[in-house]
Amino acid sequence: MALVMRQPVEEMEQPYGRRWWALGVLCLSLLIIVMANTALTVAAPDMTKDLGLSSSDLQWVIDGYTVPYAALMLLLGAIGDKYSRRGALVLGLVVFGAGSVAGSLVDSSTGVIAARAVMGFGAAMIMPATLSLLAATFPRAERAKAIVLWTATAGLAIAAGPLVAGALLEDHGWASTFLINVPVAVLAVLGAFVLIPPSKAGHHDRIDYVGGLLSVVWTGALIYMIIQGPHFGWDAKAISAAVVAGVGLLAFVGWELRHPHPILNVRRFLDRRFAGSNLAVALFFLAVFGAFYYLTQHLQFVLGYNPLETGVRMLPLAGAVFVGSALTGFLTPRIGMKITVSAGMVAGTVALALLTRVDAGSSYGDFVAPLIVLGLAIGLALSPCTDAIMGAFPESELGVGGAVNDTSLELGGSLGIAILGSVLASSYSSNLADAARASGAKLPDGTLDTAQDSVGAGYAVAQGIGDQARATAEKAAHAGSQQQAAQLKGQAEQLAQGAHRMADAVGSAFSDAVSHTSLIGAAILGVGTVLVAVLLPRKGRDETAPRTSEEPAPREAAEPQPQR
Repeated sequence: MALVMRQPVEEMEQPYGRRWWALGVLCLSLLIIVMANTALTVAAPDMTKDLGLSSSDLQWVIDGYTVPYAALMLLLGAIGDKYSRRGALVLGLVVFGAGSVAGSLVDSSTGVIAARAVMGFGAAMIMPATLSLLAATFPRAERAKAIVLWTATAGLAIAAGPLVAGALLEDHGWASTFLINVPVAVLAVLGAFVLIPPSKAGHHDRIDYVGGLLSVVWTGALIYMIIQGPHFGWDAKAISAAVVAGVGLLAFVGWELRHPHPILNVRRFLDRRFAGSNLAVALFFLAVFGAFYYLTQHLQFVLGYNPLETGVRMLPLAGAVFVGSALTGFLTPRIGMKITVSAGMVAGTVALALLTRVDAGSSYGDFVAPLIVLGLAIGLALSPCTDAIMGAFPESELGVGGAVNDTSLELGGSLGIAILGSVLASSYSSNLADAARASGAKLPDGTLDTAQDSVGAGYAVAQGIGDQARATAEKAAHAGSQQQAAQLKGQAEQLAQGAHRMADAVGSAFSDAVSHTSLIGAAILGVGTVLVAVLLPRKGRDETAPRTSEEPAPREAAEPQPQR
């Protein structure tokens, strides 16, 4: 057996014998690019303190990864199809690893944002390559099972990110959450050469670079608008991005409709199964990423768990994803994807609805059921949709198919954080102002405005008032006269009470904001569930996605033959 796998998968007469090992490498690659975002949610407080990040800086540290990731996937997926899907995976892993090393070494907000952008560029090569290699390596009869494991890995990564980051932060700084990617990327690169057969389109026309560049423009501008507008206000930057996104999208669609070999055949969106699957993926990740955004904050700030404890408490979500994925493999062939996907979206809506019960007295036990239901929903809904999206593309466009699926995912996730994050911030700010007025507490000038910025800032204000109370009490103990000591002691008691009331008000305001935001999220996903159910065809009607004449008949599953 050769050390490097050289025989292209397209030349194999039988299904590749080590395809399940190859899937392990693809899932490992997927794991680190999803964890790169979820791990940052628990590393952000330490990073903020160490680098002195403003709220704007922190937002772009998170989203500096998302913009190039979402904008470049379609073009890079097409390039991988034409030249080498395995090459795209390996190059993406190298770029991702280099960005991770750079991120661990920088000491400024600009440096971290730049490093995260490099990681996003690498992820834009990796993500579509994982799906295109999966589809090329597995015969059609086994592809759905492989996609179930791919989807389960994505769900595991959502929960594993905080767990791994939390464990590292116990003894190391935030830079360790970047460096953990490096050995995983190296292992995946080695596994790619040894276990994954090279693959590219059997025949591929010249790449539609104009369409690819237009997709970069409109997608990147849209993501920028989604980030900039809700978080920083609808200023000239956000409005300009919205205009560029709208004009770019129209230009992209117009160009693709007229081009003889478009980078993406936009007419595919007229197919109900394809359109419904993409809508389901986008809406589902809108709900999942939005909920994850505020759940991790609630566990850390309101319930007081450290990063590791937060990660451990997200594990029910990961376990439920695997159970839901197993159910998908059993149910979809029997009852059809329409019912399976709709059931998953209903379950996701129920999970968000359960979170509307959160209040100031809620404990972790109140979050277990929503996490389990949400995990089951992810497992049920996403695998059939991904399989349907990939099945709509011929062999020559598998990378583009993976990019379309992943762009829907990223757009949904970005919208979730932007929309639900904006609702959360607005609700929290309003609730805290009401609580401060109701308490009648006299706060120093500007203190309330600072506390309204975020739940972390609110608790920092409360801690600052508590520190003032302790300092005043210490002065009282060393006062020169009894009268002065009594006066200082009274001030210290007032400050201590104010700190306690502020902390209670912050926790209550954020808990109520979580409840309100979950209601909005449930309403959005509920409406989306109806739309997806209407779009998806019934079992037996258009159940198999259309294929073009250029795609060869799928290989039948057979006993694996030893590979040279």
